[in-house]
Amino acid sequence: MPYRVTEYQAPAWLPGGDLQTIYPYFFAPVAQMDYRRERWELPDDDFLDLDWMDAAADAPLVVLFHGLEGNSRGFYALALMHAVKQRGWRGVVVNFRGCSGEPNRLPRAYFAGDSAEIDYVLKRLQLKNGHAAVYAAGVSLGGNALLKWLGEMGENAMALITRAVAISAPLDLTVAGHSLDKGINRYTYTAKFLYTLKQKALQKLDAYPALYAREQVKAVSSLYAFDDLVTAPLHGYQGADDYWRRASSKPGLIHVRVPTLLINARNDPFMPGTALPGAGEVSPAITLDFPAQGGHVGFLQGPFPGNVNWLPQRALGFFETGQ
Repeated sequence: MPYRVTEYQAPAWLPGGDLQTIYPYFFAPVAQMDYRRERWELPDDDFLDLDWMDAAADAPLVVLFHGLEGNSRGFYALALMHAVKQRGWRGVVVNFRGCSGEPNRLPRAYFAGDSAEIDYVLKRLQLKNGHAAVYAAGVSLGGNALLKWLGEMGENAMALITRAVAISAPLDLTVAGHSLDKGINRYTYTAKFLYTLKQKALQKLDAYPALYAREQVKAVSSLYAFDDLVTAPLHGYQGADDYWRRASSKPGLIHVRVPTLLINARNDPFMPGTALPGAGEVSPAITLDFPAQGGHVGFLQGPFPGNVNWLPQRALGFFETGQ
């Protein structure tokens, strides 16, 4: 039977976008998954690690692209893959370069506008998938990259995937980046991201000592500074402003042709509700689901201690029915 998903309602005991973001990350009860890891050697001599949830070869396949400094063990990845398993479908979490527990080989890593990587992954999966339906989901940074690919590909994307869902995507990276670098956000979310981003950047200097100045990396205290020094030049941008502008998916949403669901809470501390697109800024193929609450990739529901079932049920329901 098709999934029937009600409109999202935040629990009364978990008020506000910050609590709705932080609590699920640390405390949401989720099932642990026994993945099968597959390593892909890439044409540029780097590699990707994919973590699979296997099922029948002709079952639908759900492909997940995770968020900044995420991986297949994040609570939202585990929750989605658990729901996929319960449905009897197949699932695969694509760990971006450097996110699978082992440093990648090249100076470059992953970034919010890497539509070429999305394209490569989906084409390679399609070659070995046969005729089963392929559904793509992207969370946060992965959602932006997926949406950017969808906008660039237009109708051609329909040859590779049937439907797509983007969850809490920072559609306007300039707005999102400056939001994360302001006030309490800078000392909570941004500080957490920078802790591992800076570690990885410093490790790169052991193999590639001329990439950037070690002391400058150590001194970074904002996402803007990190992207300006590291992310942008490593991935072909002139600086953080150029990167945030050109890698944002929002301008291309009008060109999306694959049926796509956008889920963003209006109280997301990363992506202010005022920056979310209206119906006139997206193509008719896009369904907008912007609940008043939910935080950033939170969407906890139910009595204490709550559960994170709403998000995977909403995504799989859209994959199955298009609604």
